[in-house]
Amino acid sequence: MDSESGSGREAKGARKIAKGLVIPLILSFTILFLVPCALRQAAHGADKWPGVDEAVVEKISREHGREAKEPLINTDQGDLLLFAFLLAGAAGGFAAGYYWRVLIDGKKKRD
Repeated sequence: MDSESGSGREAKGARKIAKGLVIPLILSFTILFLVPCALRQAAHGADKWPGVDEAVVEKISREHGREAKEPLINTDQGDLLLFAFLLAGAAGGFAAGYYWRVLIDGKKKRD
């Protein structure tokens, strides 16, 4: 008889947990899927409002005779910026892997 009442308690506890997860699940679904869809039309209105760089910085630099110049390395073309992040991530991953013990345990590598 005790085993039957115990399983009933476990089932009630599982139902409470499931009921407690419903509201956060619905809320996360709303945030992740519905909000971006609602804001999609608002993103197209960005042409009307220039950014700080265009509205303020470029205006003041023109007033003082400092026009914008082409960058030395133009990362706007192709996948150059992506490649730079790939190299930086590979170098950081190598360094983290090489010094893994020091990072996690705080132990020095034995010679």
